[in-house]
Amino acid sequence: MTPSDDPALVRVLAADGTFAPTPEAERFLPLIDALTDAELETFYRDMVLVRAFDRQATNLQRQGQLALWPPSYGQEAAQVGSVRAARPQDHLFPSYREHAVVTIRGVDPIDIIRVMRGLTHGGWDPTDPKNGNAHIYTLVLGSQTLHATGYGMGLVFDGRCGSGDPERDAAVVVYYGDGASSQGDVHEAMVFANTYRTPQVFFLQNNQWAISVPVATQSRAPLHARAAGYGMPSTLVDGNDVLASYAVSKLALDEARAGGGPQAIEAMTYRMGAHTTSDDPTKYRASDEEESWARRDPIARMRAFLEGRGAAASFFSEVDAAAAAYADDVRVRTNELGGLEPSSMFAHVYSEPHPLMAQQSQWLADYEASFEGGAA
Repeated sequence: MTPSDDPALVRVLAADGTFAPTPEAERFLPLIDALTDAELETFYRDMVLVRAFDRQATNLQRQGQLALWPPSYGQEAAQVGSVRAARPQDHLFPSYREHAVVTIRGVDPIDIIRVMRGLTHGGWDPTDPKNGNAHIYTLVLGSQTLHATGYGMGLVFDGRCGSGDPERDAAVVVYYGDGASSQGDVHEAMVFANTYRTPQVFFLQNNQWAISVPVATQSRAPLHARAAGYGMPSTLVDGNDVLASYAVSKLALDEARAGGGPQAIEAMTYRMGAHTTSDDPTKYRASDEEESWARRDPIARMRAFLEGRGAAASFFSEVDAAAAAYADDVRVRTNELGGLEPSSMFAHVYSEPHPLMAQQSQWLADYEASFEGGAA
């Protein structure tokens, strides 16, 4: 059985963009019917802009401007739909591929670039209101699920869920991948989340590959089915359908804020690019598999849907122009970043001054001074 054949799958848009809800999608349709034309167009714009940024960042890495880049190409719908379903007071905990999630919440894309260029240990301040409660990237697989669950427990202790106050009640979303789902941290987070009934959504983006290991090797059972073992409901959604992603995420978040406890979502999508720019997917993936998923491209699907609703050609042209300008701005500002002074490597090894760091720093300074004035 392929993911698209699973009777539990929630999908609203078929691969060709036609409105064709699956039986499991019926209960979510009122949420989609409530969307305005402007909101639907925003979903499309979000996906196009983040893909342009993603491609530019990949190019910048190839040009030596970044040490590494994890592409999000192909996963735009899962991310855009879920983050647009969140309220401003909600907190979002990404992994390291959620470029749409954090930029939509307000994070400057250059702050992501700084992380991948090696200029910062964090990237941005999640307590700064302009960053929309988007927490920093986590490259240690699965550890962000513990961070999110801890924050969700804090919301419970502070009475910030289930109170009925729409301005105060908050929820937590944590993003992770199919490979990370096998990490012990994820399972520990689920245990604590359900024990404390955290207002939390575990959002799993199943992009079919944990680097070079296919999901079928990782688990013989559907990943969303694991949630039942921890006492929480789960939903399987077509992660290349931005409308389905939005509706499933919105209902889960609304129920979590209302005190219904944690839920799990498995968004079935595909990583069209490499795991990171240090990876070569041609070594382990077949071209016919990639072509099959390319026919389910989330942006092409949404564009076809909007065109069927009568969206003007000028709208798509304007979005393409905005995306090109967005990517150009990232390139220009990346090239202006510069680097770090070599001495900075000693600054954050210990929390307090340390004689060994002082000794090594002095050695480096003396070594560099030996080259001044033409000395050999």
